[in-house]
Amino acid sequence: MTALSIALLGGVTVACSSDDEPAASPNASTSPAPASTGPKYPASFSYWVIMDTEAAVSIKNYSEMGVFKQMQKITGTKVDFQHPPAGEQQVKDQFNLMMATGRLPDVMYYSWKANSPDKAIKDGKIVRLNELIDKYAPNLTKVLKDKPDLKRQLTSDEGNIYVFPSIGEDNPVFVTHGLFVRKDWLDKLNLKPPTTIDEWEKMLIAFRDGDPNGNGKKDEIPYFYRQTDYETDFPFLGAYGLNAAFYQDNGVVKFGPYQPKFKEYLTLMNRWYTSGLIDKDYLTTDTKVRDSKMLNDQIGGMAGWAASNFGAYVQLKKEQDPNSKFSLVGVPFPSLKAGELAVTSGADKAQWGGSGAAITTSAKNPEEIVAWLDYGYSQAGHILYNFGVEGESYKVVNGKPQYTDVILKNPNKLSITQALGLYTTVATSGPYQNNEDADKQWHPGEELQAAMITWTKADRSKYMPSNLNIEEQTKIASIMTDLRTYMFEMINKFIMGAEPLSKFDDYLSTLKKLGIEEATKIYQAQYDRYLKK
Repeated sequence: MTALSIALLGGVTVACSSDDEPAASPNASTSPAPASTGPKYPASFSYWVIMDTEAAVSIKNYSEMGVFKQMQKITGTKVDFQHPPAGEQQVKDQFNLMMATGRLPDVMYYSWKANSPDKAIKDGKIVRLNELIDKYAPNLTKVLKDKPDLKRQLTSDEGNIYVFPSIGEDNPVFVTHGLFVRKDWLDKLNLKPPTTIDEWEKMLIAFRDGDPNGNGKKDEIPYFYRQTDYETDFPFLGAYGLNAAFYQDNGVVKFGPYQPKFKEYLTLMNRWYTSGLIDKDYLTTDTKVRDSKMLNDQIGGMAGWAASNFGAYVQLKKEQDPNSKFSLVGVPFPSLKAGELAVTSGADKAQWGGSGAAITTSAKNPEEIVAWLDYGYSQAGHILYNFGVEGESYKVVNGKPQYTDVILKNPNKLSITQALGLYTTVATSGPYQNNEDADKQWHPGEELQAAMITWTKADRSKYMPSNLNIEEQTKIASIMTDLRTYMFEMINKFIMGAEPLSKFDDYLSTLKKLGIEEATKIYQAQYDRYLKK
């Protein structure tokens, strides 16, 4: 594979959908409100936000992005975008440094929910937004009135609303992360898409032994395992009714890797690993190597994202060889018995992942910034943030916005998500509400959309919102940092056979010593409070 082909696979993308968006006003996005009657916007402000890896392929700063160019025309506001260095640890280090020194930009888009927002308000770092939203953000105010469960999630334990959120889906029409396998391999081996653990095992054995790539070598990797996928949607673990972390089961908080049934999951993965059904080098294989192996016809199945994995693989193979038989099919999260639903992540109602735009105390005009951020939740802002610039990234067809070929068939050979990154952050996140129809359009193809519908067929009833207070966050951090390090070390040892499963009880005892039961009690207390809000 060429370096260009691998580069096109870019970073991870996430998208949400909603069937409860405001009515679209396609032409409104380019029409600024009259100064005499519209809200007052700031002349300028600084905005710290992580750069979308897909956008970074073509632009260096969000000021070059179509949505924000258009926002400057509409509001007259010049935004000084500041992007931290790429990499999770580098982002975290810069965030912590800014919070420690108090040298803060006016707006910071970050995972605030997990970073003691009540303490940040008490320490004079960010602004409580409740009253400002009520007075200066009529669009978000309406959204929160219509979605009381979302408002409950946004409100901290001490009653503070502290961010303008990226709003996810209500009763998702489809889900953008899940399991998929090589359909052409299934067809060659006369197999049907698997729905249960037993069917998966039979399929993986056939992938291992049946030479589905036809090169005469036993070089197939039946399933590509990754820890990040395990934590994202719990593939295979969900068959045992477990979550990869904390969850609630009929109101009782539990920790999946501390449950007795977790041994059954480890037994399964150990059997698959020792039988050559999982990549032997999964601990050291990065995404570029994974993508290369997929495009070189070595991987039979994996968990991944709809656009930047499933869609990108199909697109690249077609470009490389129009006659290639390469095809993928989305499959449901497997259960132990046919007809059962496996547990997976997410909720059936509007959910919020914890990230959003907070206004810091450095801002001299917070009410004007509130008005600027609120534009994203207006009818016109809804179209702008989801579709980009009319006449460039979308056009209006029969009264509805439709992406142009600049997005769907980019002349510069950019993937769809990379082309979107030239115009909007819709492929990642932002302070606005996602549009269901936009999501469908930038996930084109019958196979891809069928996969996302298939991934909705799962049990999401165990979702548990997290609203820890300052003391709880501190305590959880002190417990879970060492506990997670030990836990994943042991999970990998169990899977790879470096530790026998006869030591599973010792593993549970160590989790107990490290404080997992205390952490569970903390989450139970916060969940009980949440239900009373």
